[in-house]
Amino acid sequence: MKISIQSILLSALFFALTTPVAAQEQETAISSLSKTPSVLECKEQQWGIGFGVRVASIPFKGDNSTLHDLIPLLYYEDDHLFLDGLEGGVKLLTQDDWQLRLLARWRFFDVPDDDYDAQVDTDVLDWGLQLHYQPTQSPLSFDIDFMADERQRLSSNWRASLEIDGGPLTFNPYMGLRFKSSRFNNYYYGLTLDHVGSGMDVIAGVEAKYHLFDDVFLLASLEATWLDSNARDSFYVEDDFQENIFLGISYQNGSKTLCQSAIKAKPYVRIAHGWATPSDLNDIISFNRERDYDNNQLTSIFYGHPLADDFLGMPLESYLTPGFVWHWNSGVQESSQEFVLAFKHYYTFDWPVTWRFGVGEGLSYAAEVSYIEQIEMDDKEIEASKWLLFLDFSLDLDLGEALHLDALDDVWLGYSIHHRSGIFGSSSMFGNIKGGSNYNSVYLQYHF
Repeated sequence: MKISIQSILLSALFFALTTPVAAQEQETAISSLSKTPSVLECKEQQWGIGFGVRVASIPFKGDNSTLHDLIPLLYYEDDHLFLDGLEGGVKLLTQDDWQLRLLARWRFFDVPDDDYDAQVDTDVLDWGLQLHYQPTQSPLSFDIDFMADERQRLSSNWRASLEIDGGPLTFNPYMGLRFKSSRFNNYYYGLTLDHVGSGMDVIAGVEAKYHLFDDVFLLASLEATWLDSNARDSFYVEDDFQENIFLGISYQNGSKTLCQSAIKAKPYVRIAHGWATPSDLNDIISFNRERDYDNNQLTSIFYGHPLADDFLGMPLESYLTPGFVWHWNSGVQESSQEFVLAFKHYYTFDWPVTWRFGVGEGLSYAAEVSYIEQIEMDDKEIEASKWLLFLDFSLDLDLGEALHLDALDDVWLGYSIHHRSGIFGSSSMFGNIKGGSNYNSVYLQYHF
């Protein structure tokens, strides 16, 4: 069993995600005792999901001059945690206008698909500390971070941004500097072969958000990076500038009003056990799945933090759900870990007892790619990716109601599909891979 630094950090983030929100729910429950049963004041949490398309120029020599990416986006914020599109973390210290954060940020590394991506890792998550400063009631904000990738290649970003509120349209122009160590530049711009040396990039861009209706927004951004002189002199680099354009759409619940009553959805813990299958998602849904003769299995635990009782006007309970997955050792693989962060939505119906259909979407990181996933990548002669899109489809029933047992109230028995995929090869964020893995699982879920 191998445990990487990134796995340790993700484990720490998993516990950071579950502990504060659980404490917050307990505080809400205690405070409700001092209020009337019918009215409980609570601020709606900011959360959201979205997708976007990113088009980026490639500064390296090669046949391809641009890359296209389909990108999932996750949003959430409370007193302790935040997710903002492709970055997130923990608020370590808040003091007046200052905030110190433990930060994880996705960094795109744009290389031609067929030329250089075998030499370097294109799925890059940087970790570090960020100092955020925004004066009270000021549209200006400043950020300084100190980041490292999985191999401790260091970089630091200094950024100043301005928020311009134009009613339904909001602009955020910004300027920034990125300082890069020699190890960083040698790897990402020398591609491990050319000694480049340290340097400083200059970055300028603008972000825009347009309010379509309700809590639905159009997103857009434009950014240009002027590479430092050492990077420009690399044997593999042919362009001084790199540009990227982003267009997307998101649901972001940004309401600041007070709730008239508490969210009815209850937090939950779900424990599941699953069996791998070589079948794809369509075959599983059509009841045409195959057996995995190597009998690879997983066990998972998910925590559900309630966010809302409806979604876009539909009666869908919504949850933020971090999860930890243990892939068991077998005749073809060693045990390994998987970490999931997703949003889950449930639709409840009666037939003739109470059932729920659930759909979840988010991100999955595998410390080691599972065997069932690796053999598919080997067959297609492509490199597997540890980061993939996560989907979860479930159907469960109210066990207490079905068995007429009060002791099983709020206990649900269900079936789910644990799915990892690369969005049909449409995203370099996931290594431009087609395929992934599927597990059929059964679970017990307890709401408290």
